[in-house]
Amino acid sequence: HLLLFLLFVGPFNCFASYSRATELFYSLNEGLPAGVLIGSLARDLRLPTAGGQHPGAPQTPLSFSLASHGLGEQYVQLDNRSGELHTSAVEIDREALCVESSGATIFGGAAAISFSSPSSESCLLLLDVLVLPQEYFRLVKVKIAIRDVNDNAPHFPVPHIRLSVPENAPVNTRLAIEHPALDPDVGTNGVQTYRLRDNYGVFTLDVEENESGERTPYLIVMGALDRETQEEYVTVIVAEDGGTPPLVGSATLTIGISDINDNCPQFSNSQLNVTLYGNSSLGTHVSTVHAVDMDLGSNAQITYSYSQKVPQLSRELFHLDESSGVITLSSKLDGDTPRLHRLIILGNGPGCIPAVITVLVTIIKVMMRPPEVIPRFIANEVEGVVYLKELEPINTPIAFFTIKDPDEKYKVSCYLDGDGPFRLSPYKPYNNEYLLETTEPLDYETQQLYEISVVAWNSEGFHVNKIIKVQILDDNDNSPVFSQQLIELSIEENNVPNAFLTKLHAVDADSGERGQVSYFLGPDAPSYFSLDKTTGVLTVSTQLDREEKEKYRYTVKAVDSGFPPRESIATVTITVLDKNDNSPRFINKDFSFFVPENFPGFGEIGVISVTDADAGQNGWVALSVLNGSDIFVIDTGKGVLRAKVSLDREQQSSYVLWIEAVDGGDPTLSSTAKITVLLLDINDNPPLVLFPQSNMSYLLVLPSTLPGSPITEVYAVDKDTGMNAVIAYSIIGRRGPRPESFRIDPKTGNITLEESLMQNDYGLYRLLVKVSDHGYPEPLHSTVMVNLFVNDTVSNESYIESLLRKEPDISVEEKQPQISIEPTHKKMESASCMPTLVSLSIISLGSIALVTGMGIYICIRKGKKHHRADENLEVQIPLNGKISLHMLEKKPVEISNI
Repeated sequence: HLLLFLLFVGPFNCFASYSRATELFYSLNEGLPAGVLIGSLARDLRLPTAGGQHPGAPQTPLSFSLASHGLGEQYVQLDNRSGELHTSAVEIDREALCVESSGATIFGGAAAISFSSPSSESCLLLLDVLVLPQEYFRLVKVKIAIRDVNDNAPHFPVPHIRLSVPENAPVNTRLAIEHPALDPDVGTNGVQTYRLRDNYGVFTLDVEENESGERTPYLIVMGALDRETQEEYVTVIVAEDGGTPPLVGSATLTIGISDINDNCPQFSNSQLNVTLYGNSSLGTHVSTVHAVDMDLGSNAQITYSYSQKVPQLSRELFHLDESSGVITLSSKLDGDTPRLHRLIILGNGPGCIPAVITVLVTIIKVMMRPPEVIPRFIANEVEGVVYLKELEPINTPIAFFTIKDPDEKYKVSCYLDGDGPFRLSPYKPYNNEYLLETTEPLDYETQQLYEISVVAWNSEGFHVNKIIKVQILDDNDNSPVFSQQLIELSIEENNVPNAFLTKLHAVDADSGERGQVSYFLGPDAPSYFSLDKTTGVLTVSTQLDREEKEKYRYTVKAVDSGFPPRESIATVTITVLDKNDNSPRFINKDFSFFVPENFPGFGEIGVISVTDADAGQNGWVALSVLNGSDIFVIDTGKGVLRAKVSLDREQQSSYVLWIEAVDGGDPTLSSTAKITVLLLDINDNPPLVLFPQSNMSYLLVLPSTLPGSPITEVYAVDKDTGMNAVIAYSIIGRRGPRPESFRIDPKTGNITLEESLMQNDYGLYRLLVKVSDHGYPEPLHSTVMVNLFVNDTVSNESYIESLLRKEPDISVEEKQPQISIEPTHKKMESASCMPTLVSLSIISLGSIALVTGMGIYICIRKGKKHHRADENLEVQIPLNGKISLHMLEKKPVEISNI
């Protein structure tokens, strides 16, 4: 907070001075925002303001303006009326405006930026301001000093600085580091200190400041250095300025340790013992001496020379190469040559005491010349190496060898030494001529190079070896071989495009181009598989669907680059692994099942077919009832829908269920289907008589009633539907003075008077009415007693009731009532009933056709119980028998108000 206070309050503490020369001085920090007050020219010049109270106040307002437009105008804003000078929107960057190295002023019209000297930290912005009107006219020189802030971090001109230190540098050696860090800021905001992140315990840094204030870092050696132990040190040099907070910059510093000649040559051994045969030829290699110097470059150069103690004879007999240290035989040996030579050899390095090694050469006297082995090559030979193709046939000749004794005194024999399919045999009829040939086919892949020797020896046991190298040339005789002939792969379905499957690998034992293998898909491979020709990477470019195709089988080829090319074939099988990407699928979205009512509990209502295209557990489907689970249950394995209890159509005629199918995947997928269970009616309800309400009720019929007049009605309902609910009415028993005077409509149940009533027709009429449905396979019926009292008045009700309590002697008619096809329980016009009757007939016929099979089953089961059921559902009246009113009264009749 103190820093922010100084940055924004500092300009308000600008100092100003006024002199007769009309010069004003201000100072402010660089980087201030727009609108910061630099100074008030009117106040600092002590100019009177217009309208003032003092006598010298001007009558017209003062006007301030820059004398001319220049560089300074973009950094300041001058209020023409008040003379206040503010910073503009263009930020002042001291490092961009004031280049100290120039030490010059950059002019731009009436404004300029200048330094008093190259070493000064001042940076001035010069402005010329005109003050008007004429009586107050003056030219004001405004100088604004730009103060530096720490807004730049030190930086090195190069990211990598290299410094070389000799390994013998003494402690406290000081080395100036070139390319010191630069910081555009000045004063304490510039570079102040340097440090090393890792000094390795042998280095440190110091900073020296010259007269101009420039700081140069110096590397100081604090410990002994040895290039042979460590030849380079890599660390980081960090420069830090003195700002608050300080800013830093860094560069990589590599300190290389330069070599000095502080090591001398050394031999690993002090003496070598060498044996040389007396018949050795000129140039024979005797020995090689080798010394080592740990220094580098010219400091490690070694030359070899004989010591002065070596006799001149030995010097002339053995030549010493001063650079390589190779000793060879330079003069011919004879019988007078000394048998022992002590060669003292010096290893010389620059500025060093020579290293010394002694080579003791013992010459063995030989009295005879060795046998001679003269080859004449048939196969291609270059510098002692014979080249044969691997497909060359057996007994291919390689070379002739002539074996002889140069002194022609001794018998010479020869033989072949070494392993390989080669044979050396005498070539008849010539003497001392031998033929070298192959004995087996050559195989480059088995062995590429053979080294054999033709050994000749004379009768004195003197041996001579002629070494021959046989190089086998490769031919394209091998086909590429897959690591597996059957490549079995698997990949999950719904893979990403260009999914990696495998990397094929085939090996060709041939060399060079003949062993380079390229890969190709066979003609039976689908187009969406790709095989990289060079790498053998097999990919699939599209998504695979297991439900579309689960297995792929095709061939791939590996072809070499020989001529003619050879190839091999492998088979790729790809198994697409299942993912749970298919929901269970019902064969139908809506299932409808027709079931007869009273169907036994847990009987099979229907089978719900559902499939899942996935495999394994993903394709396993479990079924459940989402609603109505207290009544219905479903067999998960077979999909069989069952009802837990017997269903009654009269309670509910249909059920709508929702079945959910859930698979066994993770996460699970599901689907639902709608199930409609329709209950088919069974004639299990007899008609229910609603009127008359009791067998003991009666109705007064006046004698004056005209024939055809309606007297009363029998009203009944049936809970069944269709033909099972079509009701017919009939009178099956009569009693009274003239009982045939009344008839009943079989359709409506209306009872009418058929004939006029006479004087002798007065009395109680009792009609036994049978209410029967048209159910299948057996109709059900109920009976009711209709009591009619023909009289003018009811004067003695107790008498009538006593008559009703007596059991009537009624003969039951055997004639069946006319069958009605209209399921109605109300009086209707005959013309309006015809469409209803036709519709009900069609519905009834369809229902009968659907339940025929089930009806037969029910009939068989209920055949034995039918008689007992009838006893429960209707009043049993013996034909042509007497009717017991007491029995009729005991029949339960449901009473309701109509």
